[in-house]
Amino acid sequence: MSFAQHEIVIVTPVYEDLEASGRLFKELAKEFGQRVFVVAVDDGSVRQPLTITSLEDAGVAGVVLKLRRNVGHQRAIAIGLSYAAEHLAPHQKVVLMDSDGEDLPSTIPELLQPLDQADVDVVVAQRKSRVETLKFKAFYQVYKRFFKVMTGRPISFGNFMALKPAAVQRLVAMQELPIHVAAAVLASKLRTRVCPLDRGPRYAGQSKMNFVGLALHGFKALMVFAEDVLVRVGIFSAVIAAMSVVGSTCAVVLKLLGYSTPGWFSLVLGIFVLLFLQTGALALMTLMLTGVMRSGSVVTAVAHREFIAEVIETRP
Repeated sequence: MSFAQHEIVIVTPVYEDLEASGRLFKELAKEFGQRVFVVAVDDGSVRQPLTITSLEDAGVAGVVLKLRRNVGHQRAIAIGLSYAAEHLAPHQKVVLMDSDGEDLPSTIPELLQPLDQADVDVVVAQRKSRVETLKFKAFYQVYKRFFKVMTGRPISFGNFMALKPAAVQRLVAMQELPIHVAAAVLASKLRTRVCPLDRGPRYAGQSKMNFVGLALHGFKALMVFAEDVLVRVGIFSAVIAAMSVVGSTCAVVLKLLGYSTPGWFSLVLGIFVLLFLQTGALALMTLMLTGVMRSGSVVTAVAHREFIAEVIETRP
């Protein structure tokens, strides 16, 4: 296979999006010619299965990885990255991007440029402009702030990114990668540079990501930092429990001093006792879960071969 002969390796997942992906391949061929090699992961498409003809008609070299079933956007990317990691040469650079046109091929050179620096492992695209609804933008702003509070880390990028071969090898060894790619990059502690880029409109069709899927995607990012989230929830619960104890003590003192009205003391004390029991139990549960996760955490590489039914290469 002519994998190592190309300077840039594009990894992109495709699911029931034949028209959009075909246009992407043509844009990549127009932009980079023979410098690019495409690893297209067909995520178990049934209605519009991706064929090698899409790459050959566009005049771009690459492979189509036919998965045995639909595994989801993030795991499909992880499988494509794992496949690429087996063939990468030291001089090559890897670009992750979606196949719907929202990640513009014309911005890839700008994304790749910071990788020439020795102190940069990954370059992530931060959106300067978005072609989305007001509802999506509002939800995304709330999500970013919630993520920062729960994990202590900011997140402002998605799957569009460029990586050095060493960074790819590190990521595919992480069990967090199939859960959420962007969060796995944060957890990897790789040296990351942010590159502001515009987001383009879809080439064709409608996005298959509905509000429920978007919310689930956001919660999966929190799962990558489950230990940090559990510790923060435990600390918050412990603080509330301590405040309940203080409130109960104040209620008892006011009762003894004769400042409480009839029925007030029993009501307030009952509320504080219930609050203490619930938050105290939650604090203990989160601390126990954190201990279980630490003792049972085993880092394993993505077993991508189990999901690939067929690898189809373009003809020379």
